[in-house]
Formats: sequence, structure tokens, C-alpha cells
Amino acid sequence: MSHILSALHLAAKAKKIRYGRLKEIANIATPQTLLRWFRTLVAKKYDSSGSRRVGRPSTKEEIVELVLKMAKENGGWGYTRIRDALNNLGFKICRDTVANILKDNGVEPAPERGSQTKWSDFLEQHWEVMAATDLLTVEVWTLKGIVRYHVLFFMRLKTREVHIAGVSASCDGLWMEQIARNLTDAMDGFLVGFKYLIHDRDPLFTSDFLEILNDAGVNSVRLPRRSPNLNAFCERFVKSIKHECLDKMIFFSEASLRFAIAEYLEHYHSERNHQGLETQIIRPEFEENSGTGEITSRRRLGGMLNYYHRHAA
Repeated sequence: MSHILSALHLAAKAKKIRYGRLKEIANIATPQTLLRWFRTLVAKKYDSSGSRRVGRPSTKEEIVELVLKMAKENGGWGYTRIRDALNNLGFKICRDTVANILKDNGVEPAPERGSQTKWSDFLEQHWEVMAATDLLTVEVWTLKGIVRYHVLFFMRLKTREVHIAGVSASCDGLWMEQIARNLTDAMDGFLVGFKYLIHDRDPLFTSDFLEILNDAGVNSVRLPRRSPNLNAFCERFVKSIKHECLDKMIFFSEASLRFAIAEYLEHYHSERNHQGLETQIIRPEFEENSGTGEITSRRRLGGMLNYYHRHAA
């Protein structure tokens, strides 16, 4: 380190001596070396590379989150509209910055983004007035042998409430038409007030069935082929009722099947916690437990379904 300082002092002194004189007196280093040391000293004095950032400063994370939020919630907003909205909030950025943020995060421009509604957005926008339906099958051991029964159910997507519309071993168009009339009955029809019904392409959803619903203001939303994930809530109900109840029992008549389904629905609505509803019960019979009182259990189907609660103190 000392020899570097000495060289720098020599370079400073050499600057004051003309080149010809340096050539006469220099015996440790050449004049060119001394002058080069001096130029290095000057360069280091004005070197700011240690504090200089490479490229343009990055956009604040808060702005990035706002741009993505506005683009997601407003499918028709373009780069300029989002920029103006940010300006209203005190963030002064240019249109190209908005465009770059969206491109970097894989968000399409406004024309493409606004023309294609995502399935999740469609559900969210029509949550209050949308229902879904599906069929499940159960094998019943009868005097005629093993018979396959069809269970047709409907679900209110927002609340996850389930309504069993029919149980039958022989489903046909006339049966479905009567169910459609029951569902749209002005007094107590399950689909009264709903505008959309999600269903698959099962042949039982006949044109006459859908026409009765349409006359009552319920529009058909037919799913693409082989897309059970688009009717995930109904699929989940089928999995739950089979795993927790139907697959654990052998049925010897339609009456025993109907009884088991009715008991499970009571458990499903008033006793079972639902993760999709933040572990809440759809229609709780008791108030939230206070932590006091005797703990009792309610048993259904011989203890297959149990519910634990406290008696009021």
C-alpha cells in the first residue's frame, strides 16, 4: 500500500515538471509511467461507478401491483386508461411503462383481454344468480337384481346448498320435464330467481327440459366435453357424498337409498364444515360454541355421520 501512495505522490509532482526535464531526472520510472499514474489518479477521483446503478431505475412494486390489479378488474382498460388512473392517484408514469409491466407479467393488451372472459371471472360476476346440476349413480340390490339408480341434484353455487330433484332407475325426457316444472314453480321452485344453470352434455338434459327452464328465465350454460373441472363444486359434492356415505353402504331398496341421501343432506347442510366456505356450516343449527357446556354428539346412519356440539350452559 505504501508503494502505491508513493507512486501517486510522484505522479502529482511529475505533473508540475515539463516532459523534457522529467526525461533528464527520472531514473525510477519513465516519464510516460509517471504521467499515466497521474491520469489514473484523476480518473479515480471522478469515478462514480460504485454508486451508479445499471440501466433505468426499476418501477416501484406498489405501482406494478396497481397496474396488474387495474388490468385484471377492468378488462377494457388499455395502457393509456390505466396510466391516467394511476396519475389520478399521484403516480406519474408513462404509457410505455404500463405496457412493459403488463407484458412482463404475461397480461394481454385490452382488446384481447376484454374480448375473452375467463371462466373464473364469469362465475364471480354471476355468483348470486347461478346454479349447477349433475347426476350421480348408485347401485341398489333389489329383487330384480342389481339396479342402477340415478340421483339428479342441483346446487346454489354461492351457498353450496344442494337440492335433490329426483331419484329414479328409469330416467327419460318426461321425467326431466316434470323436474323442470318443479324447479321453476313460482311458489317453492329451487331455481326461482336464478338466471344461469351450469350442466354437462348428458342426453337427459333434453331440449324440452332446457326450454322449460328458459321460459322461466333460467339460461342454459352447457359445458364443453370432458371438462368436469368447470363444474368443480358439483363434482366435489359427488365425491363427498360417495366417500362419506354411499360407498360405505349396501342398499336393498329405493326407500333405503332415499333415506340415506336425506340423512346425508341434513348432515351436509347443518353439521358439516366446508373448506370452500372458510370452514363454516351452511345452515348452522347452533350458535358458535362458547367453550362452555356439556359436549354431546349427534349420530346419523348408525354413527357413520357424527356432529359434536355443546349444550347451552
